[in-house]
Amino acid sequence: MVANDKELTRRERQVMDALYQLNRATAQEIMDALPDRPHYSSVRSLLAVLEEKGAVKHTKESRRFVYEPTVSPARARKGALRRMLSTFFGGSPERLMQNLLDPVDGPLSAAEVARIRQLLEAGHTPGDGGDDRGGGAAGTTSQPEKTAP
Repeated sequence: MVANDKELTRRERQVMDALYQLNRATAQEIMDALPDRPHYSSVRSLLAVLEEKGAVKHTKESRRFVYEPTVSPARARKGALRRMLSTFFGGSPERLMQNLLDPVDGPLSAAEVARIRQLLEAGHTPGDGGDDRGGGAAGTTSQPEKTAP
């Protein structure tokens, strides 16, 4: 299995994105799904490298190799989010939320605010130690809470 997404090049990530959307696919199907469509041999080479890295596996069906990811999309998303949180927000979920809720990007709808509150309440209760990640407890910020219009 891939230790982390940092080991993947931009093009390898594009192949993985296509494969996650397709679930299982041949090199031709992956090639057709990629931006700036590469040559078939390039896609085969990328798939071989991804297989060496443990990111994909293949099965032989008839005369074709069918590829599939070895890591679930949910696990890949979680890893990518952790890296983004660490890289851009110093590991602070609070800073991430402040950035997402920036009024410059437009106000959230009442439904979005309600859903975010539900998620926060389900994932954090007072006193559960949620403030030990370097960004304060979930639901507490140094800026005023953004409310729906």
